[in-house]
Amino acid sequence: LNAHIVGQNDAKRAVAIAMRNRWRRRQLPGDLMKEVTPRNVLMIGPTGCGKTEVARRMAALSDAPFIKVEATKFTEVGYHGRDVDQIIRDLMDISIN
Repeated sequence: LNAHIVGQNDAKRAVAIAMRNRWRRRQLPGDLMKEVTPRNVLMIGPTGCGKTEVARRMAALSDAPFIKVEATKFTEVGYHGRDVDQIIRDLMDISIN
């Protein structure tokens, strides 16, 4: 992450630790893997501080699908509306292709 992101040391550290822990979880035997729950990373900050770029780089490094969605228009509709279903469909499309 240091090669691509300037500053944001706390965010890069949290993301790096989360990625390492997820990798370590995958190395466990199947019965133990079920017992170790992966942690999610919640990035909060003002517009333009680099949250999206950190997430994009994290996805690229871990070979995971990435989609950016503007959440403000979806929170007005609610979490159970058709729009949220479309977000999931888009993520599935990206992960399959």
